Amino acid sequence: MDIQWYPGHMTRARRQIEKNLKLVDVAIELLDARIPASSRNPDIDRILRDKPRVVVLNKADLADPEKTATWLDFFARGGFPAVAVDAQRGTGVKQMVKLAGEQARPAIRKYMDRGRRARPARCMVVGIPNVGKSMLINRLAGKKSARTGNQPGVTRGEQWIKLGGGLELLDTPGILWPKFDDPQVGFKLAVTGAIKEQIYDPEEVCLKLVRWLLAEAPGALTERYKLDGPVGSELDIIDAIGAGRGFYVSGGKVDHYKTSVFVIKEFREGRLGHFTLDLPYQ
Repeated sequence: MDIQWYPGHMTRARRQIEKNLKLVDVAIELLDARIPASSRNPDIDRILRDKPRVVVLNKADLADPEKTATWLDFFARGGFPAVAVDAQRGTGVKQMVKLAGEQARPAIRKYMDRGRRARPARCMVVGIPNVGKSMLINRLAGKKSARTGNQPGVTRGEQWIKLGGGLELLDTPGILWPKFDDPQVGFKLAVTGAIKEQIYDPEEVCLKLVRWLLAEAPGALTERYKLDGPVGSELDIIDAIGAGRGFYVSGGKVDHYKTSVFVIKEFREGRLGHFTLDLPYQ
């Protein structure tokens, strides 16, 4: 699976983040709880340097809760306070705000020691596309202050948003590295929706997803789609799912493309179960 994607606005976003770092007291690094390693830009430590940081595992409602707990411990042991969040429902958001305030406190104290008036802690949200940054900001602001969408890269430009709890937040577009050296990372980003469908082949991704589910959660597909008898190969399973849903093309053959898009969508929505594809030691 050879997936390559580095649109021009990603380069601009990276420059914006590096330029605006001096304006903020703490960075909120937003990751997808289902793929905390694969959804993390490998250059983020170099970009943020010694900037105080809070790691947020968003979409935790779709991830394996036990593995999420393991990841939270992993980041905490690495020196980064971490919290699991469901931005859509607001779960964990208050804890995130508290952690951000605590991380920003030394910078605010230093600012006031210079004889200046107290000001809100300034935060920046960083993360790759489609990990839920705009939804999180909307949740924090209590209104639709940032544009949202289910397509990667929908947020553009930058904007300051005043939040409760003594916080100001600078939204920035997501950034993504220019090359996937590991094909597994490309697969995980594709199956969770971090990259555009035009960049990958849904049929290939679905075959790989079915293979992963057969190895990690053998009963997920049979239970969801009421598959009878031996499951057979990955393609046999896709045929059975497509036939069960009535996805056919002319000639009475199963529409593999439509079926693949359908299965990937069901996986992303958590209808096949709550899964985490990355482990801390990977």
